[in-house]
Amino acid sequence: MFIDTHAHINFNAFKDDGDETIRRSLAGDTWMILVGTEYKTSRRALEYANKYEKGVYAAVGLHPIHLEEVLAENNDENGNYSFTTKAEEFNYDNYEKLAKFEKVVAIGEIGLDYYHINLGGNIGAIKQKQKDVFLEQLILARNLDLPVIIHCRQAHDDMLAILTDFKNKYKDKIPTGRPWGVMHCFSGDEDLAWKYFSLGLIISFTGLITFSKRWDDLIRKMPPEKFMIETDSPFMTPEPYRGSRNEPLLVKYVAKRISEIRNLTPERVGEITVKNARELFGIV
Repeated sequence: MFIDTHAHINFNAFKDDGDETIRRSLAGDTWMILVGTEYKTSRRALEYANKYEKGVYAAVGLHPIHLEEVLAENNDENGNYSFTTKAEEFNYDNYEKLAKFEKVVAIGEIGLDYYHINLGGNIGAIKQKQKDVFLEQLILARNLDLPVIIHCRQAHDDMLAILTDFKNKYKDKIPTGRPWGVMHCFSGDEDLAWKYFSLGLIISFTGLITFSKRWDDLIRKMPPEKFMIETDSPFMTPEPYRGSRNEPLLVKYVAKRISEIRNLTPERVGEITVKNARELFGIV
């Protein structure tokens, strides 16, 4: 069994076959968390999750790139994509109402993204708005005792500062002895990973690790309780399907690559990462 801890079947890339994709994954003994990036996709993630008795869960949150209108383009190792975002104002009450539904297991994806900032705008003001909205959603998560799914791109210094300050300020609400969030699609180095571990967070790997050896040493050395696996569907497609649309069923190839690096069976990696996902998200 596997749990894809971060998929976007709630995106338009799956508008014609979302349920078919989910059923295919469940038939392959692969569960999933569908992650929102704005109110519309957060609500859609919950709608999908509510259709299934088990195996499909939702996370709700406002992604930093949806705080302003941006033409987002990318053609690097993180995948090829192009889309336009519309600006959304974060409404605490609306997201709180969504997050209280039983199938919602996290607040996310939230965070900082300086890579996609609209260079025609006031960069300082945009960064500050991202920080402010991120903090509001961290508070929402702790008020509801939900973990966070964090996105960070080209903003790790600010991210570490915010999380360190937040943990100190809200230490009474931060659980001890268990993680309270995940750095999704981790692409940093070993030193950065340990900084996040020290803050009580874990990390998650995508198909990136199937076509780059950059993270092999980290994967080999990190404690087994500190990582999970994900697809970030429809992006980050692993080898041998790179270039095509990603889907939760392909998370097994991320597990396979980790198993090769750690000299384990894919099934054992599945057991480890399922246990970690269940503990973080409260999935039974």
